[in-house]
Amino acid sequence: MNSILNIKLGLNQFFSVASTGFNIKKLNYLPRWIILSIDIMVVFLSGILGCLLLKGIGVDFALNRHFKIIVLLYFVVTIFFFWLFQTYAGVIRHSTFIDEIKLFVSQSGTFVIMFLLNSGFELWQGQKLFLNAQLFVSILLSFCNLILYRIIIKLVFKHYFLEKQKRALIPVFIYGANSNAVAVANALNSESPLRFRLMGFVDTNNRNRPNRVMGLPVFDHLRTVPMLMRSRGGEILIIADKELTNEAISTIMDDCLQYNFKVYSVPSILNWENQNEVFKKVKNFQIKDLLGGNSITLDNNAISSQLKGKTVLITGAAGSIGCEIVWQVLAFGPEKIIMVDQAETPLHHLILEVEKVVTGSKIHGVIADIRNYKRMDALFELYRPNVVYHAAAYNHAPLMEENPAQAVFTNVMGTRNIADLALCHQVDLFVMISTDNAVNPINVLGASKRIAEKYIQSLFYNSQNVVNNGTKFITTRFGKMLGTNGSIVSLFSKQIACGGPITITHPEVVRYFMTIPEACQLILEAGAMGNGGEIFVFDMGKPVKIIDLARKMIKLAGFIPDEEIKIQVVNSGPGKKLYEELFNGASETFPTRHDKIMMAHEIKEGFETLHNDIDELISAANLFENSNIVLKMEKIVPEFKRIHSTFEILDQ
Repeated sequence: MNSILNIKLGLNQFFSVASTGFNIKKLNYLPRWIILSIDIMVVFLSGILGCLLLKGIGVDFALNRHFKIIVLLYFVVTIFFFWLFQTYAGVIRHSTFIDEIKLFVSQSGTFVIMFLLNSGFELWQGQKLFLNAQLFVSILLSFCNLILYRIIIKLVFKHYFLEKQKRALIPVFIYGANSNAVAVANALNSESPLRFRLMGFVDTNNRNRPNRVMGLPVFDHLRTVPMLMRSRGGEILIIADKELTNEAISTIMDDCLQYNFKVYSVPSILNWENQNEVFKKVKNFQIKDLLGGNSITLDNNAISSQLKGKTVLITGAAGSIGCEIVWQVLAFGPEKIIMVDQAETPLHHLILEVEKVVTGSKIHGVIADIRNYKRMDALFELYRPNVVYHAAAYNHAPLMEENPAQAVFTNVMGTRNIADLALCHQVDLFVMISTDNAVNPINVLGASKRIAEKYIQSLFYNSQNVVNNGTKFITTRFGKMLGTNGSIVSLFSKQIACGGPITITHPEVVRYFMTIPEACQLILEAGAMGNGGEIFVFDMGKPVKIIDLARKMIKLAGFIPDEEIKIQVVNSGPGKKLYEELFNGASETFPTRHDKIMMAHEIKEGFETLHNDIDELISAANLFENSNIVLKMEKIVPEFKRIHSTFEILDQ
């Protein structure tokens, strides 16, 4: 009784209003029962057509006395394989090559079962139930007709029922004509509901390509893209050519934004079975897609020999830079990674994420303050690190202007603690992450980082002269990072989301930008190439005018600068530079074997004098005498000039 009830419920569900809801006016989809009914009808007609074809070519055969049972069995087997492979479950207008394969396999299964049944009956009774040729022709016609009517439905839907809808679609061009561009076009055509009407492809080199792809024209690049879009009525350009450099993309985007054309990006399609997911990822270009540099080539062998099987300690591991260093070091198979930070929650989140990765490395998260020498000494004694990446630091200039003692405690004293312990415990490599603020500093933050740079360099040369220690001390220096907490790009994005205005400190402010992964790759590379005592400076690309960056971000968001989103100039915060510098004017610069890493030869300081000056600076910081702290900093860093600072009065 229960089984009969279950069958009845199943039939009710199959033929329910939800399953069979069919609106002849909209024709959004054909319900499953209709598709299955059509498929059965096609199989029936194909069988009749097969018999007529055989009779037409003179193949004579008599109907078996079991003919009705054979036909019934044939349809039962056919429907079984339709059910097994769910050939009727999809939306016909979205049919793909996979659906054709399912039909082929289901029809092949029917042929195999019926052929075996026929052969078995012949062995048993000495005669066949039907001609195998009759079966083969019927199956072949069934398969062809099943495919054919699906194609017809797709074409009818595309060319007739979507005409009204297409008028409301947004006309777009796809930049590129390679396999990825074609896959993107297919995916966008499969979107439901449709958003875009494809107008054609734009190819940078159309000489060796066909004039049409997917029935759409392929335009060369003799004219500018905006001219082409204006003449053809396009509104959006989707960039699908992943071989374009950031400079080329930036040029194309600037040209399009100038005429208020939108520019979208899409991911590379690696999984061809999931093309229908691509349209969900069509999005406006992010500014980080353009400001980041091109791919960086690393000496993986050198980095691997330095990190594989080693114990690596990373300070400031929960910060933006430290976190990325953790992930990149992890890829080289260290034995242990010691993640040190005093921020409990971010460190806990990092540990949870790292533990999800299948790796043979042992992960240790340590809550500790680099300013506590005894605590850090105990950590070095416990874990015996081979490599130290020192990323812990305070980095916000305005806050350090108000709290100079904290800048000294963390950026100077904390760095000295870690460096001294690295030397004491015979660490192989110590890499300090510095900043462009350290060059000709105009604020407390920059001065504190420059003092740390000087100490690291002088400590290395003093250790070579005194104890001939094997620890290599290296400093890396770079500018602003895209994606860090509180970065200018994040600030502008929030201001645009709130309707503006975007605030800048000066119309002439210029900054360098690099993505966090790019910077951390170069940090690892610099650590592998250095011999000790070097200050490596990264090629940050072309400087970007902040007001131009603001305008571009407004246009990318679909607004008009200075009309829909205002740009407002506000007073500069304390200790802000107009122009970033990566080299001291008095220092020499030399290229290295890596085209994105240069080496700055700064004037070397006497270790004893510098050590004593830092002791005096820390003593002043312990008294929280801000003016005295700044004067002590200026003694250690003579090029420290206070501009737009609360301490400018000291110059008088």
